[in-house]
Amino acid sequence: MDALDAIMAVMESAFDPAYGEAWNRKQTSDSLCLSNTHYLLVNIDGEEPQAPDEAVGFALSRLAADEEELLLIAVKPDVRGRGVGSALMKKFLDCAKQRGARQIFLEMREGNPAEHLYKAFGLRPVGRRADYYRSGNSGPFDAITYRKVMD
Repeated sequence: MDALDAIMAVMESAFDPAYGEAWNRKQTSDSLCLSNTHYLLVNIDGEEPQAPDEAVGFALSRLAADEEELLLIAVKPDVRGRGVGSALMKKFLDCAKQRGARQIFLEMREGNPAEHLYKAFGLRPVGRRADYYRSGNSGPFDAITYRKVMD
């Protein structure tokens, strides 16, 4: 198992197919080939896993100039509520800052239960795309854009 396999294993368990938010393997693989795309994997303790099959969470982001977009973040459902998401967000923000990001952006489906996590780390809503999420078997749902100015 490699990093792509680990990301896909988490993604397939974490994203509800009703909303059509998960990326397929080709989209994820193509993204990882770009030099400005970064990923993090974490284990149950919120640390880098010793082996890819220990991954229970991941973050995938893209850096452009001094802005970093959090493309995807996910934690396996059976370990949610144990601080893994918070550890992953903290690591992501620390790494983005080290890469020179002065602003962080992310876009989420309206009603996404992870909204509290984003707000806890200082991200605030700055925009909305009406009916953006249409590919699942629910919705459509608006996309909410969040932004954080790095300290």
